[in-house]
Amino acid sequence: MSPANPEAPAAQHWAALLIAIIASQAGQVLLKLGASGLPPMEHDLIASLLAQMLRWQTLIGLCCYGSGTMFYVVALRRIPMSVAAPCTAVSYVSATLFGMLLFHETLSLTMLAGLALVCLGVVLLAEIGGKRGAAKREAAEAGLSAPGRAVSASP
Repeated sequence: MSPANPEAPAAQHWAALLIAIIASQAGQVLLKLGASGLPPMEHDLIASLLAQMLRWQTLIGLCCYGSGTMFYVVALRRIPMSVAAPCTAVSYVSATLFGMLLFHETLSLTMLAGLALVCLGVVLLAEIGGKRGAAKREAAEAGLSAPGRAVSASP
């Protein structure tokens, strides 16, 4: 864990991370729904942006993003960013699935390969980060319990 907050993440921090991911994904879907059916922005940029911003899907989508950000901040209180950020990569997979199921988007072989690489990267980051984190914790515990070493308490 980081020196600023050495405590291990509790279940509520992992739950906050999960809620952040779900809220952000819901925001993406709602923003896409809000953008659907609007005329192209070629004619009147200001009117088009205003029409987009006043759609209920856009407004709720932005609220989802905002709440997702707040839950992510809560998760980061105890979960290292090097762990939390890769966890959010699951949204790439879910966004692709939602795109296919809700918006009838196609998945090319190149896109599939890209998703596989993202997933592999997340697994590698988790594996390497988990081993390094465990090694640092073990080293810290060994340093604190080493004979002849004084541990001072802060007032």
